[in-house]
Amino acid sequence: MEQYMEDRKVSKILEEEERKCFGFFWNEVSESGESYGLIRDNDVKRDMCSVASVGYGLAGLAIGAHRGYVSRQEAERRAVGTLVTMKERAERVHGFFYHFLHMEDASRYGGCELSVIDTALLLMGAMAAGEYFGGECMRLWEELYGEVDWDWYRDPRLNQYYMGYNEKEGHFGHWDHYAEQFIMYFLGVAAPEHPVPPSLFYDCPLFCDVYKDSGLIYHSYCGGLFVYQFSHAFLNLQGKRDRRGIDWYENSRRAAKAARQYCIDNPGQKKTYGADAWGMTACMTPHGYSGAQGALPCVGNDKNEADGTVPPCGAIGSMPFCPEEVESAARHYASMPQLQGKYGFLDAYNLDVEPAWFSDRYIGIDKGISLLMIENYRSGLIWRLTDQNRYMQRAFELLEIR
Repeated sequence: MEQYMEDRKVSKILEEEERKCFGFFWNEVSESGESYGLIRDNDVKRDMCSVASVGYGLAGLAIGAHRGYVSRQEAERRAVGTLVTMKERAERVHGFFYHFLHMEDASRYGGCELSVIDTALLLMGAMAAGEYFGGECMRLWEELYGEVDWDWYRDPRLNQYYMGYNEKEGHFGHWDHYAEQFIMYFLGVAAPEHPVPPSLFYDCPLFCDVYKDSGLIYHSYCGGLFVYQFSHAFLNLQGKRDRRGIDWYENSRRAAKAARQYCIDNPGQKKTYGADAWGMTACMTPHGYSGAQGALPCVGNDKNEADGTVPPCGAIGSMPFCPEEVESAARHYASMPQLQGKYGFLDAYNLDVEPAWFSDRYIGIDKGISLLMIENYRSGLIWRLTDQNRYMQRAFELLEIR
């Protein structure tokens, strides 16, 4: 695998943030035989693995080797061992993984759902690792990917992916609006076994609106920025349009800019929000974890729970879309020592409560989106790895995204 030239510089603050984000995935991991390579959902609840965290961590191993945080041999050994665990020990149904696993033995954690989006994030991270390291890592990724029955997770009546599955309800809900699920369409249509039809992508309903002079934004519920970031961390959609003429990269850029403008306008008069304190997205809050932190435009504005909480990953995960604004926000976050720790910026903070609140933890998916998007801005590494994958090349063709 050739070493990519670094084509963009970032501040020392973001260089350090990237290195410390990698540290989360390198250290918050099981090194025992039965669950080797499983990565914690967060560094406080230490018995729970997030399958999505594992996906970000696998992609992060390519970054770690590329940046010299660890040796290539160490990173490859970790990647192969992790994929062996996911293939041979982690509980699966029709090839899909549960949202959370027990750190000690890779069994299903509690009564959590069988998750199509977390499976997709795992597979995209494994793909990046496979492309970077090749060999056994690539073989294990292809086997895992080939074992997923994507069509089993599709509702043929609506031609939409179901949202989740458990034994009590069976399949429930639907991916019936734009969100973070693009990778599910790419993986599904190009699958070597049990693919879904390309029409699935185009049958998903779209909602659109503007915020001031943002331009038209295809948006989701609540307005959290993660929906515009997670798939884009793996898929290079720059300069491409689907057959309807929609430029999804530009859509994410507009959403990031609108989210910042919303915090500048600060309609709720929050103490926390401002030009350098923006990027609301799913995160920890003073009242626990919330998936409804967001900005306009959004569907279901009554469900938006914007309460003054700002997670640094919201802005940093938008690094490729508006780098100057992200750099400015990072300088602001770095000015608060209460927001910093061993893995970089803590998950979130809120100045609108008494006393001011700073999260006590790191969350894997939030560190993951920061890690990948900083690197994509710097070198395009993860985008280049997925671009060269033959299944993703086929998916772009089938979905008519050019």
